[in-house]
Amino acid sequence: MRGYLTRALEKAGYEVVSVDRGTEAVPRLEAEHFDLLLSDIVMPEMDGIELAQRCNEVSPHTKVMFITGFAAVTLKASKEQPTAKVLSKPFHLRDLVLEVQRIFEDQAQASL
Repeated sequence: MRGYLTRALEKAGYEVVSVDRGTEAVPRLEAEHFDLLLSDIVMPEMDGIELAQRCNEVSPHTKVMFITGFAAVTLKASKEQPTAKVLSKPFHLRDLVLEVQRIFEDQAQASL
């Protein structure tokens, strides 16, 4: 699935860095600037909510978007990360691209 998401976002013109677990993402977040963290919530070693919390610590300007197939986890994510967007599975790749575009449009309007 990560490969499909990466290709869809790249085709839409976004530069994507893809990793397979949160513990691999944290050092990247510490070393580089990212506009958006797109994470599944359920992952090995570090769940997406913990990853988002670490992201907020090391890169507070990075927007967060979760994808998940679990309704109960969506509720937890909304409570833990109230500014994060949550996209529930299943979704179409064009829906993902549209949600990412909305995040950046909202960010651009907020900075005006």
